[in-house]
Amino acid sequence: MSGKIETKLAEMGITLPEAPAPAANYVPFVISGDLVFVSGQISKDDSGLIIGKLGDTMSAEDGQAAAKVCALNLLAQVKAACGGDLDRLVKVVKLGGFVNATADFTDHPKVINGASDFIGELLGEAGAHARAAVGSSSLPLGVAVEIEGIFEIR
Repeated sequence: MSGKIETKLAEMGITLPEAPAPAANYVPFVISGDLVFVSGQISKDDSGLIIGKLGDTMSAEDGQAAAKVCALNLLAQVKAACGGDLDRLVKVVKLGGFVNATADFTDHPKVINGASDFIGELLGEAGAHARAAVGSSSLPLGVAVEIEGIFEIR
């Protein structure tokens, strides 16, 4: 099913990936009322895991690209939660971003902007969201970024 959001993605030259399967004992999303809570999505694309540590092996710009991949994976989960109709998405409520970083790296918000800026460009006002950007000494499988989200749907 292709709607306004997927048309905009196509105009941006972006194809939404299939919703990633969970890697452990949890579900990829939970729907409660009109909210979808999406489990943390790691920086993994068709090429594989995007691994690295900000402040060491990766620049903030590299981290932003990894965060954008996380945002695509989040949207893929929202699409799955909406039975394939991404146009049921009303609003991005909140993103929680985790950055694999050295102790002296302080640009966590700049990294997570890779997801926030993309979502804002794609969804406009519906993409404006609350957010957290937190540094971590490690993330699952050594990935650079993990982002979870809360979305309002109809």
